[in-house]
Amino acid sequence: MRVDLFDYELPSERIALTPATPRDAARMLVVAPDGALQDRFVGDLPDFLRPGDALVVNDTRVIAARLSGIRVRGETAARIEATLIKRLDGSRWRALVRPAKKLKIGERIRFGEASESSACLLGALDAEIEEKGEAGEVTLAFAFHGAALEEAIERLGAPPLPPYIAARRAVRASDRDDYQTVFAREAGAVAAPTAGLHFTQPLLERVEATGARVHRVTLHVGAGTFLPVKADDTRDHEMHAEWGRLDAATAEALNAARARGGRIVAVGTTSARLIESAAEEGGAIRPFGGETAIFITPGYRFRAVDALLTNFHLPRSTLFMLVAAFSGLEAMRRAYAHAIAAGYRFYSYGDACLLFGAARRGDI
Repeated sequence: MRVDLFDYELPSERIALTPATPRDAARMLVVAPDGALQDRFVGDLPDFLRPGDALVVNDTRVIAARLSGIRVRGETAARIEATLIKRLDGSRWRALVRPAKKLKIGERIRFGEASESSACLLGALDAEIEEKGEAGEVTLAFAFHGAALEEAIERLGAPPLPPYIAARRAVRASDRDDYQTVFAREAGAVAAPTAGLHFTQPLLERVEATGARVHRVTLHVGAGTFLPVKADDTRDHEMHAEWGRLDAATAEALNAARARGGRIVAVGTTSARLIESAAEEGGAIRPFGGETAIFITPGYRFRAVDALLTNFHLPRSTLFMLVAAFSGLEAMRRAYAHAIAAGYRFYSYGDACLLFGAARRGDI
């Protein structure tokens, strides 16, 4: 399909720079199977759930992936900014680095302390440039490994806010909590599963009171998830792979819920992508562990997901393509036009929409 079909104009003032307070006070646009729209709030989600439904959330935890440091070369030093985008093993990460042009393979970067004399164990973290790619992408081999490296990154780094937020304001101390869901447990994401940001503990208790059950999966969200597609045709776009896990107990519980007539309600496109990666042609969900690069565009037949709670996504993004595949491109174009006109807040810290699939058991 032509990528420009997924384009739309968004006024800059519609981009949310901070989350709603409380989180479940965010607005929620409900899109029915026939495309009809309702203006509601995330706190109303229990009104749309039934006994036996399975609400699937992503329990990935966002790491402090933005690191500041210096490039050390002889007697000179230069400031370096790096954003970790993919873990390669226990001590190596792929990262976007600025400025990257003058970096050389084998050079050392010291993150944290801006002094060459500072000892690593006293507040800094060293990494060596192992490989260089295009557009500022490098492989960093860190001096620490495993849990020690994770602790150092968390201590020295900052939340990796999306560019459309970071370009308009500085990172705040509150972002460490705001850019993390209440489900966050498994460290590894470099971007938040944003639909999960709307949940509070009282809302979860009200969800459970409906007779629906909450199930956890893990998909470590990568930086590529939110990038616009640069190709002219969706067939020419290559998805970034992300690591995910859906364990045997969860697969069994989801299959049992479906067998009893319950619906699978995915919280976020990350949960939806992982469920669909784990689902067989007939809809049965199998355990899954590993990388997925599933690319869902209109024409895809959803195997297991019946309803989807998600945020409003960037134009020309794979996420907008996914929701167009779920509810229909024209229905989503109308929904987004309504949301813009009605003053909804967009993107990571913005409002939500609740989609019910027309061709599945997603009736309201």
